[in-house]
Amino acid sequence: MACGTRFGALMVLLTVAQPLSNAARPTVNQDLSNILEELWKLDTNRFTPGTDYTISLQGKAGYVTQGSTYARDYAAKPLFSYVDDNKLGNITTYSCFIKLLDNYELATGTAESITPEEVKENNDFLDAILDTEVMKRAHKYLVEKGQARADLKQFKTHLYEIWFRVYHRDRNGGADSSGFEHVFVGETKFGREIMGLHNWVQFYLQEKAKHLDYKGYKASRNDLPDADDHVVNTQFGWHGLIKPVGSAFIGVSPEFEVAIFTILFLTSTEKSSTALVNLDEYQLELVVYRHGRSIGTAYPKLLSSNKRHV
Repeated sequence: MACGTRFGALMVLLTVAQPLSNAARPTVNQDLSNILEELWKLDTNRFTPGTDYTISLQGKAGYVTQGSTYARDYAAKPLFSYVDDNKLGNITTYSCFIKLLDNYELATGTAESITPEEVKENNDFLDAILDTEVMKRAHKYLVEKGQARADLKQFKTHLYEIWFRVYHRDRNGGADSSGFEHVFVGETKFGREIMGLHNWVQFYLQEKAKHLDYKGYKASRNDLPDADDHVVNTQFGWHGLIKPVGSAFIGVSPEFEVAIFTILFLTSTEKSSTALVNLDEYQLELVVYRHGRSIGTAYPKLLSSNKRHV
């Protein structure tokens, strides 16, 4: 499938967190919040709720333990009632992104075999997102911080290592995972629990293919979601397993996701980096785990929406 014309949108599935008390709440990272707000405004390819997509939240999901294979279904219908498939196919970062979703083995412990065609698809995706205003601003910010080279080819090589380098997640097998696979595609741990799958496009496509079953939303009693929210906590089944709690940035572009998590990854040297940020009407905790020179996982934790933290 050839790449389309312009940029894309993306979803990240993530862990839900209960609102923190004022006494326990860490300090907002204002510098990171500022650059994220800039990127948010530059993300002109973010899908619009009610126009480009429609979600049906339905019922609130119940408690399920990790590794479960059953959860009571509080949602008779899919999460996504409608997505503009033409827009998905005609935006470059979308179409290039979608081509990457079938390049990986599902279970850890099964070595990945990367073909020359898949390497080209990885590079096509990076070329597409680097041509967006979101990634251009993110690159400039990282250069200003001394965390990236100004040369675009060198920056692209660095991005490839961060997101597409294949490494061992299961010590007993070959190189079986990558940051991109874990965060955007999803994988299973020994076929017994869902890991990653923090992406709204993948969620929608897997749901459309009848591989994923939305079970209901997850939320605290004081922070119920709306159908026009760009972040929603979910519970779902996938390949016979249950993800007890996940969440989604819905409608944001692939370049936005890559940009924000690359910034957090490169501006910290900790194995696990967490930053409290304010973004649009949301307060989030952004989390990145390192796997050597690459991302192990990356996701936001929704703390509050609809400006309830203000």
